[in-house]
Amino acid sequence: MDSLPMTLTGYNKLQAELRYLKNNERPRIVEAIASARALGDLSENAEYHAAKDRQGMVESRITDLEDKLSKATVIDASQIVSDTVKFGATIELVDDDTDITSKFQIVGSDEADVKNGLLPITSPLAKTLIGKKEGDSLEVRAPNGVKSYTIVSISYV
Repeated sequence: MDSLPMTLTGYNKLQAELRYLKNNERPRIVEAIASARALGDLSENAEYHAAKDRQGMVESRITDLEDKLSKATVIDASQIVSDTVKFGATIELVDDDTDITSKFQIVGSDEADVKNGLLPITSPLAKTLIGKKEGDSLEVRAPNGVKSYTIVSISYV
C-alpha cells in the first residue's frame, strides 16, 4: 500500500467531498432512478439512463476518495522545523531570467492548484526543490526549455 502525502487542508477537502457525495448525491440519484423507473419502459428512458450513468460516476469517485483517504499520510507543515525544502514547505522563488518572484507550497497531487500557488509534489519543480536551502540556485526542465530559479525563502506555516 503506497502512502499518499497530503496537507491537513487537502485531507479535510477530500473528506468533505466524500461526505457530500454519500449524504447528498447518492440519495438524489436514488430518487432520480426511482422517478425514472416510474415512467415505465426503461429501454428508451433517457432520464433513467442518465441517472444510472451519474450513479456510476459518483460511486467511482466515492471508491477513489475512500482509497486515497485510507492511504493518506497527513503532514502538518506548521509542525516542521527545517532549513531545507520538504513536503508542505512554502517557497518563494525568483526566476533568474525575468526577476519575477513566485510563491508555492508543495502539496499532494490531489490538492495541487498551481494558479493558486499549490505545487504538486510530483511536479518536476517540486522534485528539484526538495532538499534545497535558501539561496540555492536550481535548474528545472520545463516544456518551454530549462528554467533557472533561486530560492528566496522557505517557510512552514
